[in-house]
Amino acid sequence: MTRFDAATEAERLQLFADAAAAHRSRSSDVMTVDVDPESDVTDGGEVPPWIQLAGTELVLDCTDDELERLKDLLGEFPEFRIDDLVSPEDAEGTNVVVTARSDANRVAGFIERAFREVYDLDETYRAWVTAI
Repeated sequence: MTRFDAATEAERLQLFADAAAAHRSRSSDVMTVDVDPESDVTDGGEVPPWIQLAGTELVLDCTDDELERLKDLLGEFPEFRIDDLVSPEDAEGTNVVVTARSDANRVAGFIERAFREVYDLDETYRAWVTAI
């Protein structure tokens, strides 16, 4: 891979698919996608959202509202399912593990829609693949 960031939907979909394919072909531990904090997507200094792919598992952190939106989104991805929910007492949210047994393009589509629909990002957010 030579490109590691993208700011349009078409570019992000291609970036996420390429990164997922590279992650799987290299059998690496994790692929991480971060939202650029300069994308003006956070309120009051919140940490921008991120999503990790580890083999066939997607890992993300959600507030209660985001978790409900994630469950709604999963209704459109029947090959994806929640495998684990962890809500530490000292954290304001839930760490979610989703099994994603699908090809790189479908994983990319899910990641894009999760950023847009679960985290409510606008269409111009910039994403970085920070680990493959």
